[in-house]
Amino acid sequence: MSMCPICRKAEPDPKYKPFCSRRCSDVDLQRWFTGAYAIPAALDEGAEDDGEND
Repeated sequence: MSMCPICRKAEPDPKYKPFCSRRCSDVDLQRWFTGAYAIPAALDEGAEDDGEND
């Protein structure tokens, strides 16, 4: 049984899936805007540009 990832109380509403309501959807969006969520980035050692090759 799937639950809303924000409130974990209700099943997802098809209109707001995977969230149960607009409120939970907006809470998730606000977390992205404020930086509460972050996608880690792996730095490629060869991609660093330190300006020495100009």
